[in-house]
Amino acid sequence: MAVIDHLVYAIADLNEGIDWFEQQTGIRPAMGGAHIGLGTHNALVSFGECYLEIIAPDPGQPDPEMPRPFGIDNLDGPGLVGFAVRPTDDETIEDLVDRCLDAGYDPGPINDMSRQAPNGNLLTWALTFPSSPTLPFIIDWGVTPLPSATQPGGVELENFTVNHPLPFNIMGPLAALGLDINVVAAERVGLTATVTGPGGSVEL
Repeated sequence: MAVIDHLVYAIADLNEGIDWFEQQTGIRPAMGGAHIGLGTHNALVSFGECYLEIIAPDPGQPDPEMPRPFGIDNLDGPGLVGFAVRPTDDETIEDLVDRCLDAGYDPGPINDMSRQAPNGNLLTWALTFPSSPTLPFIIDWGVTPLPSATQPGGVELENFTVNHPLPFNIMGPLAALGLDINVVAAERVGLTATVTGPGGSVEL
């Protein structure tokens, strides 16, 4: 089965996103690093069992050949743009892909990824690239320590909701992965979450 690994919050300027999150919650996300070739960089903050990734265009990189992930090139404004799940100890990323395919959801091919952390360590992982904000992409950290265990904590994920005009269309794949996620009928596709820290709560 799968568990939620992280939520992805996209914004036009990473430093502004870090400052904003700290002002709202009292906890400052830590700079993660650059995704070389994708034209993005990120910052991270842990919820305990999972974490939040704040991602933005990286001005230190040239524009990538392909569009940046998560529709970052065409953002209407900051917000949650995706979420990732990871396999539990008794399964692999290939097992989760097979579960998705059996449920009628193709998460795409598995890609090997890496980035250099601020301390110089090379982090490696495998993932399927996101194709829909309301269905998860899949990540496997392998021997790399989980970011949820290494990044600043002190904030709690109070709730996480998937919004969809046809919620039954996505309940099958979520159930196939063993995920217990709140899915509600809504006019627009999207994700919402409430995060609370010592300085207050924020709606993502």
